[in-house]
This record gives sequence, structure tokens and C-alpha cells, in this order.
Amino acid sequence: MSFKYSKAERTTITRDVIEYEKDTQNIYKSIVMMSKRANQINAALKEELIAKLQEFASTTDNLEEIFENREQIEISRYYERMPKPSAMAIDEFERGDIYIVDADE
Repeated sequence: MSFKYSKAERTTITRDVIEYEKDTQNIYKSIVMMSKRANQINAALKEELIAKLQEFASTTDNLEEIFENREQIEISRYYERMPKPSAMAIDEFERGDIYIVDADE
């Protein structure tokens, strides 16, 4: 998954939570759905980051050879500047990109 081009807000904004009730007829179900999606996004981002940082991992465990790797720092900064997974999930919900499959129905 690529979350590089997410249009989610990077800052905190005020939202009308009543708007989240219209799709599912239950505000709590909508919030749980967004929460589960945020957990999925977080797991995917974490795997992606770890895979990219593994390229820079040293094979020796020598404490004397601590050095700064510019590329590794830039990758970390990029992921820090990305919107939070919860903001991405809210954005996907508002655009109608996520849905729930209810086992009861």
C-alpha cells in the first residue's frame, strides 16, 4: 500500500461527528470502523518503514562504529511528517473508500 499521496489533514481540525452517523446509522459503529482501518494503516506503514530501514542495518554489532546515515534520517523524517493513521482513516471514511461488512446482516 502506498500512503504517500494521502489527502488527509496533517493538523488537528474540528469535525462534526453527526456527519459520521449518516452512512451507518450508528455513530459508534462508524468510529469503530475508522479505528480498525487506522490500525490497518498503522501496521502497513510500520512494515513499510521497517523494510526501508533494514537496508541500512549494519551486520556487525560494534558499538564503536556509530555513524550518522543521512538517507536513514531522511526516511525517518518523511514518515514523521506524514498524516497520522487516524487522520488517513477519517479521510477514507469521508470519501466513502471504506465500508463495513456486517456479519449480522
